[in-house]
Amino acid sequence: MTQIPLPELLRPKRLSQFVGQEHLVGKDLPRRGKAGGIIRKLLSNSVTNNYFPSLILWGPPGSGKTTLARIIANELKRQYFEFSAVSVSIKEIQKIMTAGNLFPPVILIDEIHRFNKAQQDKFLPFVERGDITLIGATTENPSFEIIGPLLSRTRVLVLNQLTEKELTKITKRAIKFLKIKINKEALNFLLSASNGDARVLLNVLEIAANLTINHHSLTIKSIEQALQRRQLTFDKGGEEFYNIISSYIKSMRASDVDAALYYLARMVAAGQDPLYIARRMVVFASEDVASPTALVVANAVFQACQQIGYPECQENLAAGTVYLATAKKDRRAYDAYMRALEDVKKFGNLPVPLQIRNPVTKLMKDIGYGKGYDKYTKEDLLPEKLKGKKYYH
Repeated sequence: MTQIPLPELLRPKRLSQFVGQEHLVGKDLPRRGKAGGIIRKLLSNSVTNNYFPSLILWGPPGSGKTTLARIIANELKRQYFEFSAVSVSIKEIQKIMTAGNLFPPVILIDEIHRFNKAQQDKFLPFVERGDITLIGATTENPSFEIIGPLLSRTRVLVLNQLTEKELTKITKRAIKFLKIKINKEALNFLLSASNGDARVLLNVLEIAANLTINHHSLTIKSIEQALQRRQLTFDKGGEEFYNIISSYIKSMRASDVDAALYYLARMVAAGQDPLYIARRMVVFASEDVASPTALVVANAVFQACQQIGYPECQENLAAGTVYLATAKKDRRAYDAYMRALEDVKKFGNLPVPLQIRNPVTKLMKDIGYGKGYDKYTKEDLLPEKLKGKKYYH
């Protein structure tokens, strides 16, 4: 007999049971000046218009992406199919998409970012025609991992990491179901160790309950046993995550290679996505380092992390960190661009000088486009209003 894990047993089946993501599923409270969440509104309106769009749910692990997809299918009273991009072939999914269903089935693709461009292309005609309601779940930034045509046909919804208040609510349901108690210190430790992930919280809680002899009261010791180690975390309401990544970047900027390696190790040990770290390295290489070779190195680290993954790619991250931290720093290009961008926002579409406009037609040439332009003559080519302005020093 298969034992059903606690996260599955307690998974909400209705929107009223769902915890977190108030910006998506919250109720409309006009008296408090609070607008209802988009998913709740769409589900409510679907009763009359039978409309529900395809979605990309982007959020951290254990934030409720799969649960929301199942609730949406249940509320719509549609057929529901669930696949993981890690273990399914696109041909298997195509059988469902081409089945000629009376109503568009809801198809969840977990970790949709694992599908390559050609595989993602297969969904386009079915989403375009409304043959299916596609829900793609991803922990990765859709801007980087989902093809543009699919993004334009779906709505990206961002799920936030669960707060300690929300995790506490889930914990109360779990301990009631398990018929156990948990002391305050153990609860605080469990919330911190779960790092905003409801699945981690429930799995640890279930293991701890089965490790406790009397099954009545959980302590820090039983939670630690279930974890096997004190979980390194980034998040306490979002702050610690940003503290660590900020410390990493600032350490490299200050050329403090030891500090940079320490904060890198903190992120790796806590299970941070290596591609997230590598992306920050790519940005840093353009913003802060004098040599263009830095961008080549950072991109090579990113590609290595993509191809190799943990644990080996931590060595690539370390090598890239040392290179960037010890490289000569120069922010002039970044700062100059930001000053130019500020003027663009301030002055809008200033007229481009005639001599550098492209005279692609005779009329344009006759009215002065390109007149007097000499590619070898150094002159101020900024719009008239900005003549003499210096961004790069």
